[in-house]
Amino acid sequence: MDEFSEDFRAGLHDLMRWRRDVRRFRTDPLDEALVQTCLDSFSLAPSVGLSEPWRIIRVQSDTARQAALENFQTANARALTGYDGEKAERYAGLKLSGMSDAPEQLAIYCDDSTDKGSGLGAGTMPEMRRYSVVGAISLMWLTARAHGLGLGWVSVLDPAQLNRDLDVPKDWSLVAYLCMGWPQDNSLTPELETKGWETRAPSLKIETR
Repeated sequence: MDEFSEDFRAGLHDLMRWRRDVRRFRTDPLDEALVQTCLDSFSLAPSVGLSEPWRIIRVQSDTARQAALENFQTANARALTGYDGEKAERYAGLKLSGMSDAPEQLAIYCDDSTDKGSGLGAGTMPEMRRYSVVGAISLMWLTARAHGLGLGWVSVLDPAQLNRDLDVPKDWSLVAYLCMGWPQDNSLTPELETKGWETRAPSLKIETR
């Protein structure tokens, strides 16, 4: 398609505005076809050297989910000790994971040892493989939101422990632990902003050289 309509562009902008990091999910199970539609968006993502280094684990067993939840709880308690005073109080009041309720949970990895792409672009900047995985996650996030789903990125985790619990190959690097499901509510304002943790920058700063 050579041109997109103004309505399409406006809809895309709205979709990006409504993309939020969701931590409060309904427990309703997701239709398998809908989950697959979201995962299929990875096949549309760009990757350095066409290496497609993403590796996806659907965390479904009670054992794996409990281990991941305990991982988060331990890391979260440790993180709390790094704050004091009002900041500690605010941190303790944040909901930083939807792992107890989200019906779908995904561990997204980067295969740092993949031969696909023959190292093009990754020889000088090997981190480009991981950036490629992040780009693919962004496409899935928008796809999920377009279908009314919410996605939450859990970053308060011990990656090494999660790798052991999920028994992943040693050359895989954790990029994201994602919770997906129907959100309890929708908001244009990030929860971290509503809870007074941080505010969004009023404008984008761009430098020239």
